[in-house]
Amino acid sequence: MFVRGSVQGVGFRWWTRARALELGLVGHARNTADGRVEVVAQGSADAVDALEALLRESPSTTRRPGHVESVVVQPGVPRDGITGFVER
Repeated sequence: MFVRGSVQGVGFRWWTRARALELGLVGHARNTADGRVEVVAQGSADAVDALEALLRESPSTTRRPGHVESVVVQPGVPRDGITGFVER
């Protein structure tokens, strides 16, 4: 998922990591050079959908930092050997 808006320098990646861990997901959240945050999340389809819903939710009911303008989902192929969810 690529999240666009005011999402860098506001605690957004930390918040995303916390929600992903609560949902039992693995992956990462990292800033991109163009100001977006890339969120790579792997786990059950329901958990990934729940994270996407939290990223899109407006207004946020979970005190999400920053302001999300859009979320673009690009499905990928699950990879073996990924553990935890990190901020990059």
